[in-house]
Amino acid sequence: MTTTEPHTAGTTTPKGPTPTTGARQGSAPERPELNRLARRVDLLDDDRPQHTVMSPIDGSALGLMPIGTVDDVTAALAGARRAQRMWAETSTKERAAILADYADLVLDHREELCDLIQLENGKSRAWAFEEVADTTITARYYAKKGPRLLAETKRASAFPGLITTIERRVPKGVVGIISPWNYPLSLAVGDAIAALMAGNGVVIKPDSQTPYTALRAVELLEQAGLPKGLMRVVTGQGRVVGTAIIEGADYVMFTGSSETGAKIAQQSAARLVDFSAELGGKNAMVITDDIDIERAARLATIACFANSGQLCISIERIYVLQEVAARFMDAFAEATAALRLGAEVGYGPEMGPLASQDQLDKMREHVTDAVAKGARVLSGGNARPDLAPWFHEPTILVDVPENADVYRGETFGPLVSIYPVANVDEAVAAANDTEYGLNASVLCNNASRGRAIARRLQAGTVNVNDGYAAAWSSLDAPMGGVGVSGVGRRHGAVGLLKYTESQNISTRSHLLDLVQRPSHPKEYAERLSAALRLQKYLPF
Repeated sequence: MTTTEPHTAGTTTPKGPTPTTGARQGSAPERPELNRLARRVDLLDDDRPQHTVMSPIDGSALGLMPIGTVDDVTAALAGARRAQRMWAETSTKERAAILADYADLVLDHREELCDLIQLENGKSRAWAFEEVADTTITARYYAKKGPRLLAETKRASAFPGLITTIERRVPKGVVGIISPWNYPLSLAVGDAIAALMAGNGVVIKPDSQTPYTALRAVELLEQAGLPKGLMRVVTGQGRVVGTAIIEGADYVMFTGSSETGAKIAQQSAARLVDFSAELGGKNAMVITDDIDIERAARLATIACFANSGQLCISIERIYVLQEVAARFMDAFAEATAALRLGAEVGYGPEMGPLASQDQLDKMREHVTDAVAKGARVLSGGNARPDLAPWFHEPTILVDVPENADVYRGETFGPLVSIYPVANVDEAVAAANDTEYGLNASVLCNNASRGRAIARRLQAGTVNVNDGYAAAWSSLDAPMGGVGVSGVGRRHGAVGLLKYTESQNISTRSHLLDLVQRPSHPKEYAERLSAALRLQKYLPF
């Protein structure tokens, strides 16, 4: 690919075995721990075709994973439903204690989990640990908040003292979770934590590229005290296993593309089953003219290239005021060029490879198309097979025309486009000119001004002076998208209560008969009218 004097990012030499094309079908590589995890997949029997899981670190085969069937999903749902009946009777304090113990176990097994995440996803160690930390925080949050949020609540009635009303939270039953490959711990088990706290059983279909982390997490949950069989994992193709989960679960949680999310919405609606989905994004950052340039460059580097850009809430568009645009672009390009690139299990590189050939192809297509239509590469721009089979440099584009695919389309990789703008109004209008609305960012020296700009952006979350982590880590607040970026929310009270049905139990006093059953209808109307006039003095 031809670029215009691109900056070249720093690299580290990849470690590990020589890349291969994968294991021979039917024979698992010599990785006993991974082979053991594969045997935990819920199957009716062992007679299943197998899928070779490849590592983005070096292209080697990690192991063989069974390809589940509709019957396997049906059996897993039935088994989880049997276990759920007893789990629903378990007190919320007991459930919370298990989640708290699970959080401790995740930290105890931190390095092992980071190894698994890196092996099957390829991300650098820092972002693998981010998943460990996120899962721990999520488990602790719902362990502490869950019992209170799920407690029976007294509700007001039209006739205080004459009708007593309570609201109960009843588990949905079995929650189906279809999780993606980009965060194999956070987005598989993180969503399950709230569902379990609410008293549900769970059946997970992890992405075929990243099944091992979810399987190990289920083991740790059971070690913490979760009843065996309550949480089950079935691996396989989305159109088979995923569809069967959607057709059999009592609630569906999905994280993935907007296109697939729309199909799941139709399938769930046909059964009148509720669902929640975090979908795609073309997330924008607005940089004002009062920002510290070096700080903005550092924050933008994380916002755009964390997890190799394979993050639903990653920034892919930057609108920077013209007064500081040139200085910001220079500083941002320099910071991007300084990133340590590499593919290895362990601490070292700041950015790892992409997770698959498909992701690399999409990245190359967007860069090639944009350059062909007049865009200029400010930094990066090239695939790096010398580092790993699916590696691409973090890339910054400028002068991107509106007819370029990357202008509106989500890349889901380490690619960002910069657009200088005349003023904040133009920045806000451009940021909102999208069908997506997942995440946004404002970098502004004046926090009050930054929040004022944030309120004008059409996104489910907006971070002021951060890219994404501030909003994501604020677990007490809901997280999700608007437009084609999602339906429903995770995190906070709503992230727990969505996995429940509300039940109204109201008890009538016999004293109400004196008001509701007078000897004459006119007398009834007069008495009720008097009572209704008095309601305005009640504190609700």
